[in-house]
Amino acid sequence: MIIRSATAHDADALAAIYGHHVLHGFGTFEEVPPSPAEMDSRRGAIVALGLPYLVAEDGGTVLGFAYAGPFRTRQAYRYTLEDSVYIAPEAIGRGVGRAVLAAVIEACAALGVRQVVAVIGDSGNAASIGLHTSLGFQPAGVGRSFGFKHGRWVDIVWMQKALNGGDAKSPDTPGVRLSAS
Repeated sequence: MIIRSATAHDADALAAIYGHHVLHGFGTFEEVPPSPAEMDSRRGAIVALGLPYLVAEDGGTVLGFAYAGPFRTRQAYRYTLEDSVYIAPEAIGRGVGRAVLAAVIEACAALGVRQVVAVIGDSGNAASIGLHTSLGFQPAGVGRSFGFKHGRWVDIVWMQKALNGGDAKSPDTPGVRLSAS
């Protein structure tokens, strides 16, 4: 398995993987799967900010993807990013998520980021909570019944990981760009 930057050529695979989670899971609160063109537009917006958007590939097949985007667009959040990770159903449990998310975290650290936040859909999402815990994320809270999907109320679980000393000292980099302007 290799980890590499996602490209426009990955749009179909990204849409298929994400679409599965839209239709069958709670890891995203989106309810209609986006098209490959929309997925590529979203990928392009992340990359345009200089942020990591990576895929895990094996034998030419994309098995999963992860990226880090702005947590919020207000300037004071420029040292905090939010991660997202989605794995093809047939690749779950094979270490794909850990590999691709670890690479995203490493890229965030290289950018001078101080916090990476995970906003995990469904407090029963043991796989994502376990993945983030295994990579050093700490629980930061639970939002009860923040979404309604597949006929039930769904919680969100907040987790965070400090990078580059976290809040132990003032930043020594300008932070990340939060918008393309």
